[in-house]
Amino acid sequence: MDADDPLLRILACPLDKGPLTLLSEQNILYNPRLQLSYPIVDGIPQLLPSSGSRVTEDDHATYLRAAAE
Repeated sequence: MDADDPLLRILACPLDKGPLTLLSEQNILYNPRLQLSYPIVDGIPQLLPSSGSRVTEDDHATYLRAAAE
């Protein structure tokens, strides 16, 4: 999945229904509001609520910096 993929405009977090940020280096979709990451496996986003992983404060800061670049 790449940043220009039109699918990114319609994908949403299954919990708060808000937009997700693609972090291609980490191969995840990230929800900074809930600090949850969702894996992308073989190009397919895993967006079940149980697939979300809570991230640490350090990872959250790293992901925010990566998203701003």
